[in-house]
Amino acid sequence: MGKNKISVKFLVITAMIAAVYFVMTMAIAPLSFGFIQMRISEVLVLLAFIDKRYVPGLILGCIIANLFSPFGMIDVFFGTACTVAALWGITHSKTLFGASLWPVFCNAFIGVELYILGECPLFFGMATVAIGEFLAVSCVGYVLFRQIMKNPGLMARLKFA
Repeated sequence: MGKNKISVKFLVITAMIAAVYFVMTMAIAPLSFGFIQMRISEVLVLLAFIDKRYVPGLILGCIIANLFSPFGMIDVFFGTACTVAALWGITHSKTLFGASLWPVFCNAFIGVELYILGECPLFFGMATVAIGEFLAVSCVGYVLFRQIMKNPGLMARLKFA
C-alpha cells in the first residue's frame, strides 16, 4: 500500500477511539461540561504520546462529544481547538509527565468560554477545568500510561503497524 493511502485498520482504530472518547464523556455528562468539569475520557489523549496516529480519533471523539455540550457549536470549535493544541504538545513531548501537562494548560482556556457564555468567573472557570484535567490526565492518566509503557507486549499492540 502506498504511503499516502489510508488503511482500513487506521479508519477502524480512528472510529473506535472516537467512539470510546464520546461514550466516556457522555457516561458522566454532567461532569463533562459546565463550570466544574472533569472528563475522564481525557485520559485517552495520552495515546497520542505512544503514537501520533491516534490524534484524528481523539479529535473526532472530542468534536462528537462537544456536539452535546450545553454551549453548542461554540464548544465544538473552541473546546476542540483546545484539545488540538494539547494533542500537538503531547506529540512533541519528551516525557510522559510533560505530555500530561499539555491538556491541563491548553484546556484551562475553556474557562474563557465558560466566562463568556456561562457567566462563570474567569479564573474560577479556568482553574476548575485545569484541575479536572490535572486529575484526569496528570494523575489517573499518567499512572495508567506509566504502567502501560512498562509492558512491551501491550506497547506493541498499541503502536500502529
